[in-house]
Amino acid sequence: MHRSIAPIALATAAATLCLTGCGGSNQATTTAPPAATSASAPATTAQPAKTYTNEDVSSIVSGLKDAQGNPLSVVPAAQIDQGLIAAREMLKTAVITPQACGVLFDNNTQVPEGSTYAAGTSVAGQAQTATVITVFSVKDPSVMDAQFEKSSGALKDCSIYSVELKGQKISNELKAVNAPVQADKSLAALTIQTTPTGQKKVCNLTVMGVKGNLAVTAMKSGAVDAVTANDAPELAKLVNTALAAG
Repeated sequence: MHRSIAPIALATAAATLCLTGCGGSNQATTTAPPAATSASAPATTAQPAKTYTNEDVSSIVSGLKDAQGNPLSVVPAAQIDQGLIAAREMLKTAVITPQACGVLFDNNTQVPEGSTYAAGTSVAGQAQTATVITVFSVKDPSVMDAQFEKSSGALKDCSIYSVELKGQKISNELKAVNAPVQADKSLAALTIQTTPTGQKKVCNLTVMGVKGNLAVTAMKSGAVDAVTANDAPELAKLVNTALAAG
């Protein structure tokens, strides 16, 4: 079973639950959870992995606020699971080019056994953007390390890729972004979709940080002019706050 970048998969699944209220779009996204560059902190003495329950990670999410100071709305785990199931079904008929980028989609809809996770959302009506944050824990920190190795290796092949679904082909451009994340490992990336007519549509900015066996992912989605790389510090602040609470 492929298990790469599961925290971002959870964020994507949670995002599908609120994107209908973001920009007025109810179309399924064909943007893969990004495989961006990762940064590692200097090696430190290994510490025993902390055990996080579902209640622990939910508590972290419920204590977060968005850039406007509004508390996030916690998404029930059952709804996140439904989003993952829907994503897997959608991918069964998708044609991804280059083919190697299909690994991103396949891997990102799987969650390692024994994981605990929670998500929260915030919708900015005026800006027509949605922010989703997930807090995700695995039993073995080496699982997180393996995820980052795979995502870094996939970046070269998937900076530009396309997804054809139900006769509609969407091009995607993936760009690495700098973000002030305080973590052992971090990544940040901006993904922009382009329709067959050349219209740029959905834009996703994702920032992720990992400490030990705890990963926090923040994703902001909206129109191309509503979500830019300049929003990275906003998402990094959410990630840093959540990691510090863990």
